[in-house]
Amino acid sequence: MKLRRPEVSVYTVPTDAPEADGTLAWASTTMVIAEASAGDVTGTGWTYGPAAVGLMLGEHLAPLVEGHDPMDIPALHDAMCRSVRDAGRPGVTACAISALDIALWDVKARLLGLPLVSLLGAARTHVPVYGSGGFTTYDDRRLAEQLGDWVHARHIPRVKIRIGEDWGRAPLWDLARVRTARRAVGPEAELYVDAGGAYTRKQALRVGDGLAEYGVTWFEEPVPADDLTGLRLLRDTLPCEVTAGEYGYDLPYFARLIAAHAVDCLQVDATRCGGITEFLRAAALAQAHGLEISAHRAPHVHAAAAASIPNFRHLEWFHDHARIESMFFEGALDPTGGTVRPEQGHGLGLALRRDTAEEYRVA
Repeated sequence: MKLRRPEVSVYTVPTDAPEADGTLAWASTTMVIAEASAGDVTGTGWTYGPAAVGLMLGEHLAPLVEGHDPMDIPALHDAMCRSVRDAGRPGVTACAISALDIALWDVKARLLGLPLVSLLGAARTHVPVYGSGGFTTYDDRRLAEQLGDWVHARHIPRVKIRIGEDWGRAPLWDLARVRTARRAVGPEAELYVDAGGAYTRKQALRVGDGLAEYGVTWFEEPVPADDLTGLRLLRDTLPCEVTAGEYGYDLPYFARLIAAHAVDCLQVDATRCGGITEFLRAAALAQAHGLEISAHRAPHVHAAAAASIPNFRHLEWFHDHARIESMFFEGALDPTGGTVRPEQGHGLGLALRRDTAEEYRVA
């Protein structure tokens, strides 16, 4: 049984309210879906990024896998990576490779009649999640409502908000929002912040000192992710954990981040780094250096693979992506209680709601 040429579709979904972090604002999210088929079985993978990802998928990557054995994912992944030498691996290209790799894992598991977590082998039955939102566009009321829903109504014991307003130019405002967040979730919940690389090193140090008052334990991208020296300095100085890695587009990036001793927990995003294939490799690399990993965004892509990783900490239940995936797929997971259990159905356990998705299709 051989793979047919994968199909590609692009969807743009408006946010339910204006969203922003410290360095970027957006009013919609674009999702690129790859569908890989063999026989009468279809696997689905996706990423979030510009519509250009769809062009790379359809015109360059799809022909590479057509006619090949769906069981041979390492060979197909290697062929995709080798083929983009002149195009460049990071960014659009890596997202395209990621979406197709995820689809290949989904179709392989479905052909074998297995949940993806069973194909990979489970290390745990439940995957911890944290609620992620708290955008800088939210006023105090909306911020408190979102966090309160996660912690008090859905019993998710860890949440994350965005800070770093206006490229780090409003640190007092940032700390005031952290105070609001702490009041909303109470003293027991874990509180995380994501600065999106907005601060300079000294700004991040001052803000980090202020975060300690509110029991913040996770300081994500306090400085730009490529500033490995700055991350290391802050990691060695601040009491909270310093984290980064979501912009890792290949395995060597994670190797550099780890070698620099830049993070306490490594973030990895399967929709950017090269799919589930590279996600698992990054996790193994982290484990070899005594680090845990955390999955960045796209929760339904990550859940099954996360359950197979011994050194996995938690999965980001990112508001925007969780909302879209719940709209687009039957079989969406429920994070109530602070964990998800990814073992339903075959493959990723999801089925695309084509009628729903079609309303948002742009390519």
